[in-house]
Amino acid sequence: MAVIVKYIVVRNGEEKMTFATKKEADAYDKMLDIADNLFEFLESSKIKLSENQLEDISLLLAENKDKLMSILRGLKPKKKAAKKPEQKEGTPKKAKTQKNN
Repeated sequence: MAVIVKYIVVRNGEEKMTFATKKEADAYDKMLDIADNLFEFLESSKIKLSENQLEDISLLLAENKDKLMSILRGLKPKKKAAKKPEQKEGTPKKAKTQKNN
């Protein structure tokens, strides 16, 4: 028989997510705390949004807090780097041509 330890994040009596490590569960719980605080902040603003919209925006911002912190510090968000196309093995590289004077 195997013993499996699971870490369950519970909010208001409702199971939100199950994790294999305490570190992952703590990180998720912290993200939910941030989302709750953002929800309250947005709810008290002059912008009128539905509860679902407030929840979605709060979770989006909390899940992307590292990117958001950079943006709030005035840095441009990093763009995804485009992958360079790989050269096929059978295709020879172009030889540089030299100008003859």
